[in-house]
Amino acid sequence: MAALTPITPLGAHISTAGGVAEAPPRADAVGATAMQLFTKQPNRWAERVVRPAEAKAFRAALAASGVQFTNAHDSYLINLASPERALRAKSLRSFRAELKRCNALGLDALVSHPGNFMDDRASGIARNADAITEALEREKGPARLLMELTAGQGTVIGSTFEEMAQLLKRIPAKLRKRVGVCLDTAHVYAAGYDLVHAYDGVWARFDDVLGLERLELLHLNDSKAPLGSKKDRHELIGVGTLGEAPFRRIMTDPKLSAVPKLLETPKGEDMVTNDRRMLRLLRGYAEGA
Repeated sequence: MAALTPITPLGAHISTAGGVAEAPPRADAVGATAMQLFTKQPNRWAERVVRPAEAKAFRAALAASGVQFTNAHDSYLINLASPERALRAKSLRSFRAELKRCNALGLDALVSHPGNFMDDRASGIARNADAITEALEREKGPARLLMELTAGQGTVIGSTFEEMAQLLKRIPAKLRKRVGVCLDTAHVYAAGYDLVHAYDGVWARFDDVLGLERLELLHLNDSKAPLGSKKDRHELIGVGTLGEAPFRRIMTDPKLSAVPKLLETPKGEDMVTNDRRMLRLLRGYAEGA
């Protein structure tokens, strides 16, 4: 099996405390070559605009770092699938603002969770796809949209490969070219995809339904919750119910070697030690192949 190549971006979610320009050196400090961040406070509706000076400072810090891939994760409040007109309108405004900030900063991608349908699943998928379509039509720029597979709790959309495929299919082809998929190991395991005992089968199913060419980012998280629990609970690599084996395989899997990989595992008290240790562990899996 081929080991992870040196150019494959591998990193973590990084704090932007003090400003987004502070994030690239923090990524360097933990040995990250990929970086996810928030462009605003994710639990508040308040939006902000990226000013030219801020974008310039961020890009300079990024160029001086070892970070090769950057993405934002959008607000946890956004629900583009909501049947509530006011909430969906507010979500669409926030989603567009997220895309604007990503493009202004020059990020590679924006990761977004599909919404909660709340009433009827098919209608929710349609509302979600329509909102994505409107946002992409209005917000032009290089940042790609990566829709993240979910754990399936409650009325959330996108916990199966088939449902994600339905969502993407409803986006017009000319805009769908700007959209990819992010797979979170903890999410898909909680959704019922057994990466521990059926690793090859899970990836074969993903390829059959969505196509591996759509996979543009991996969130590498162990899970506190068991297989099929529908619960989104992240754990340190090798400590949770997935264990080490699936991550060893991911880090040495040729078909996944070029896909950027990011940790969203517990940070610990100092926000640095756990990420540094987890990245060393993952690189060790690759180097020891």
